[in-house]
Amino acid sequence: MGNFILIPIVIILGLVLMSFVFIVKQQTAAIIETFGRFSSIRQSGLQFKIPFVQRIAGRLSLKIQQLDVIIETKTLDDVFVRLKVSVQYRVIREKVYDAFYKLDYPHEQITSYVFDVVRAEVPKMKLDDVFVKKDDIALAVKAELNDAMLDYGFDIIKTLVTDIDPDAQVKAAMNRINASEREKIAAQFEGDAARILIVEKAKAEAESKRLQGQGIADQRREIARGLEESVEVLNKVGINSQEASALIVVTQHYDTLQSIGEETNTNLILLPNSPQAGSDMLNNMVASFTASNMIGEQMKKNKDTRSLDKGKS
Repeated sequence: MGNFILIPIVIILGLVLMSFVFIVKQQTAAIIETFGRFSSIRQSGLQFKIPFVQRIAGRLSLKIQQLDVIIETKTLDDVFVRLKVSVQYRVIREKVYDAFYKLDYPHEQITSYVFDVVRAEVPKMKLDDVFVKKDDIALAVKAELNDAMLDYGFDIIKTLVTDIDPDAQVKAAMNRINASEREKIAAQFEGDAARILIVEKAKAEAESKRLQGQGIADQRREIARGLEESVEVLNKVGINSQEASALIVVTQHYDTLQSIGEETNTNLILLPNSPQAGSDMLNNMVASFTASNMIGEQMKKNKDTRSLDKGKS
């Protein structure tokens, strides 16, 4: 019977003892009120209070917190855009009283200031400038929030513009503009490449023609040198220069015929090839050379005669 009575007493004493003590977590502050009036701020650890006289009015986290605010506003060029502003803040340890008692809803207060600043700054900018100057918007929000929230016990650590989302049609137009600009640049590069290819091809052809001409000139020079040597050899055996030249031409004629006959894929060429053709060609060339020499000697004599007549007069 005594044991049954002892158990309720132990339970009651445990409950009373538990009402005397409480635990505050790390990076947390507990606000204690006595008969409804602020009494003290307790930090992390095991704490004591008077049951039924004192109570925990609330707890505030001292960690860095983040509030994401989404604002829709209009830019200077009349484009509606949605911005996501992330505000990182914390309760100042020395101003827990102000943070707890001066503001009922700190999130709504911070949100209102963010709306006010963003809707004052963004309408001054064009859409492209909003993307470029998003850090300026974030700094303006932080400066305004610091001035306003410091008196309420909140420290604004950082503000970030984490997203800029224009209207879907505006984004599609921007993508088309970007694609057109890239196609224009690609066309310019392709045109430059084609121009360079044409120029280099022309240079290569010019160099090829130059080398080909140089080769032909070298070839003719060697042919002339060979002909000169051939004439000298024929002169040594009693054949004069005219007959030697005619003989060389006839020899080249037959060499040409032989070369054409050796090729399998040659075009049809009609040349005189009768037995007397070579003899006729040789006689004609010798006669031509003889007539040419006679005319030259006659012109030289006439010139000398005119010179003598002028001297006598």
